[in-house]
Amino acid sequence: MKLKTFRLGGVHPPENELGRGSKIETIGLPKRVFVPLAQHIGSPSEALVQKGDPVKVGTLIARAAGFVSTGVHSPVSGVVAGVEDVMSVAGYKRPAIVIDVDGDEWEDSIDRSTALVKTTELTGRQIVERVAASGIIGMGGAGFPTHVKMSIPEGRKVDHLIINGVECEPYLTADHRLMLERADEILAGVSFMMKALSLKSATIGIEANKPDAIEIMTRVALQWPGISVQPLKVQYPQGAEKQLINAVAGREVPSGKLPSDVGCIVDNVGTALAIYEAVAKNKPLIERVVSVTGKPLSRQANFLVIIGSSAENLFGALGGLR
Repeated sequence: MKLKTFRLGGVHPPENELGRGSKIETIGLPKRVFVPLAQHIGSPSEALVQKGDPVKVGTLIARAAGFVSTGVHSPVSGVVAGVEDVMSVAGYKRPAIVIDVDGDEWEDSIDRSTALVKTTELTGRQIVERVAASGIIGMGGAGFPTHVKMSIPEGRKVDHLIINGVECEPYLTADHRLMLERADEILAGVSFMMKALSLKSATIGIEANKPDAIEIMTRVALQWPGISVQPLKVQYPQGAEKQLINAVAGREVPSGKLPSDVGCIVDNVGTALAIYEAVAKNKPLIERVVSVTGKPLSRQANFLVIIGSSAENLFGALGGLR
């Protein structure tokens, strides 16, 4: 199969995917988490809890503050220590809900079984509502509330769903590992998205430096009518929305326009997995896979991390920095 890519520009930086052979692993719960109220593009969420309130895993602790906003759920069980400004990874103080962890008690509404669910009785509209209620945002980096992207304005037609499995950023291997280890759930999530958008087909774009991911995703996709995998030439920044649309669909998104203006919607493989968990298990977005990688580390890792964990916890799980 010919390798596609976007039309103009692009570079091929040195590949440093040091953690591609490191399976996804979990680490112990921290004693305290700091859950940001601004985890997404749009209006920061509004806190629903205050100091002293008990919470469980999955408890809604902040509500959407507008259409381009989303709810936030507790990733742990414990007691709220306060709502305060906390230093973010960007170096700025941002409001966050601070929770002292005291166990691992989950909301009863969440299905914690690992059985694969391939179908749903939810209607397309109900799927979008479940995505909104679960606080799902784009997991590829931009953090756009996913229910907004799936709410197609009247008069606009979308005919192409593109799933981003490119992961062209040097060093990152989180999406690569997700495709290797959770392909069935990702594909089920894509099928739920297709139902929500009334689409008969979807394309998963994966760069050619991930032949193992291309192989397993292609094999699993055979079980799902209308879903195909498109291998892509290794070219940065192909994981960017407009470049990926050009590479896969051959369409140009004009400056100032959105993908839906050219009939496309793009979502990350991690987003597809989160949608699967929301629809099939009623599980809100409370965690994601994070690559912790680099030459100063004693080893490379892809951690399944609860939202609100500190960078110190992640480096500490690897024995710290040399």
